Amino acid sequence: MAKTINPSDLGFFSTLITAGNLGAAARELGITTAAVSKRLSLMESNLGITLINRTTRRMSLTPEGEIYLEHARKILGDIDNLEGLLWGTTEVPKGLLRVNATLGFGRSEIAPLISSFAKQYPLIEIQLQLSVNPPALTDDSFDVCFRFGPPPDSRVIAQFIAPNKRILVASPAYLKKFGVPKSPEDLVKHNCIGIRQGDEGYGVWRFNESKQTNASKMIKTRGNLATNDGEIAVNWALDGHGILLRAQWDVAKHLQSGRLVQILEGYQTPDADIYAIYSEKHKTSARVKSFIDFVVKKFKVPNLT
Repeated sequence: MAKTINPSDLGFFSTLITAGNLGAAARELGITTAAVSKRLSLMESNLGITLINRTTRRMSLTPEGEIYLEHARKILGDIDNLEGLLWGTTEVPKGLLRVNATLGFGRSEIAPLISSFAKQYPLIEIQLQLSVNPPALTDDSFDVCFRFGPPPDSRVIAQFIAPNKRILVASPAYLKKFGVPKSPEDLVKHNCIGIRQGDEGYGVWRFNESKQTNASKMIKTRGNLATNDGEIAVNWALDGHGILLRAQWDVAKHLQSGRLVQILEGYQTPDADIYAIYSEKHKTSARVKSFIDFVVKKFKVPNLT
């Protein structure tokens, strides 16, 4: 029997790997788990190779499977790009749009925007996945990723969404009991709530010495509470457990209500501006372009300027 590649299998395989397991893929494709397993087996039989190592609990790509997935996603991206070149703005945005954002930001800001976007573009199917850290640039599981801070590198297109910065906050009760720090060095005397920012370790906070200088310093803070979830950290600060370094958009409402107070306003932390990241192959995609244009136009973050 001749070894063959069925073009329709490319999208199936990409969906299967993105879903993570047979059951999740079945739900996404609207078929049974047995049907997914049967199609995968037929694919492997036609190719004469094993693409996925499967056990009762997990599955992993074989070296051949990794090659197949890489080229399948490239081909699918090229098709998407060709459609954009052929039909451009006359194309009605449709198809699958895969979006990634961090937990807190995705839940409070991106999810409501997607709800509005879906009403305007009903032919676009949207999958939103939230994660603690952004996926690697080499991960092609998403069409658009929202990131904080400077664009990672020239391998991707970075669309500026909104300004953002991290600020120091604490509850009035905590500051009344333990005093207000006057400089970043004073933070070592305080209980600081640890939260992981990207790849940084807990409690490593960087500051510019003033608004007028680029000189910076790093402070290693300490505290009895730490987490990788921003919402939990904010709630601990509201409960008076200590000082927190957090994105301004995430604490703006608590500053306005007076439940949190900003401290050390004369010291600036590194920029954490918000960007939508997508690959070169998606720049002519009608669904990606319409989504990013929608976000740029509609995005509202209180007190970011």
